[in-house]
Amino acid sequence: MSVNQGNPQPVVANDRIGGGTARFPATRRGKFDPSKSSWVGKTRIDDPELELVWIEFKETGDQVLRNCLIEEYLPLVRYLAERIMTKLPQNIEVADLFSAGIFGLMDAIGGYDFERGVKFETYCTTRIRGAILDSLRANDWVPRSVRSMANRLDRVFRQLETSLGRLPNDIEMAEILEVSEEKFQEMMRDSSAVSILSLSEQVSDDGDSKALRKIDVLEDRRGPLPESKALRSEITEFMMKFLSKKEREIIILYYFEDMTMKEIGRVLELSESRVCQLHSRIVLRLRNQLSKYQGDLLRD
Repeated sequence: MSVNQGNPQPVVANDRIGGGTARFPATRRGKFDPSKSSWVGKTRIDDPELELVWIEFKETGDQVLRNCLIEEYLPLVRYLAERIMTKLPQNIEVADLFSAGIFGLMDAIGGYDFERGVKFETYCTTRIRGAILDSLRANDWVPRSVRSMANRLDRVFRQLETSLGRLPNDIEMAEILEVSEEKFQEMMRDSSAVSILSLSEQVSDDGDSKALRKIDVLEDRRGPLPESKALRSEITEFMMKFLSKKEREIIILYYFEDMTMKEIGRVLELSESRVCQLHSRIVLRLRNQLSKYQGDLLRD
């Protein structure tokens, strides 16, 4: 966001407000005499040069001087935006807070009154913070009353947890809040909306250079478990190693294709009883073979 309007005024070494090593352009020289103002030395502005800029701006309303004042206090806006950012979710951009804070700074510059005897930094800090918080509330889809209730519930829960040395139950929470259990359950349901998270928010990666989002680490309950897939692959490989071709076909058709003994017999041109006999023999061989590796499997 640019605070300059029009072409910037050139800074001439021998034509500056206050003289000496000024950092502000002289825009009204010859039209405004700061020495005639009764505000000199009474503005609560510690910097003499900055004080003259303030006085001239209040006397003339010059917009270039206003922009100079905005640029002078931009570091304060940045500082407050970063301080507030530390308490917000990662999906909030500090640049958005900074932009909202600039509007608060502009309002503070326009509304600052020397007669109140308050330092501008003290006055504008409140206005900047207010503008940033107002922008957050405007973009927050959760009603303010609901968020306030959620904060109250969290505060009471932590107080009870500290005093009881354990997690409080619903009855204890309702008693402290002076509401019925039914009302407490309703409050819990209403405040649950506050805990909804953004799936695009990044999660802690423990030093890993690859950034992860919450959606990247969600469990996929519709797909097979990775460990089950790996175990099935190992068992299949084991069977392929110790069984003949026909025996492998029986195992695959029975356990993986879910075919009955009768259906397997038709595919392999064997009687159902013969398939059952071969299946029993295969299972027995597998048990004996696996028993040899029982110790290794238990150690793994």
